[in-house]
Amino acid sequence: MTLLLEITQLPRATFYYHRKRMQKADKYAEAKEGINAIYHENKGRYGYRRITAVLHNRGMCLNHKTVQRLMKQLGLVCRVRMKKYRSYKVGKIAPNLLNQNFRAQ
Repeated sequence: MTLLLEITQLPRATFYYHRKRMQKADKYAEAKEGINAIYHENKGRYGYRRITAVLHNRGMCLNHKTVQRLMKQLGLVCRVRMKKYRSYKVGKIAPNLLNQNFRAQ
């Protein structure tokens, strides 16, 4: 063990810290399942803000930053819908009273 730690230049305490941490249960396992379910129910169109709101409605209180971090870990990215093109003009065009004559008398 000491030889491996020397080769990897990893302190012994760090090795045991990570080994103990890997054995712990995931704190956000239930939240990840909920986020994944909401994301796929809405065909990937919900971002972290809307997912946070839905989680609050379902009784799971999580901070929006936590939801954003968990979505990043799960590889969930919101698909943005394209905006419709609108080329119509609003209002009336003013009559050309000056006939493009901008010179003062």
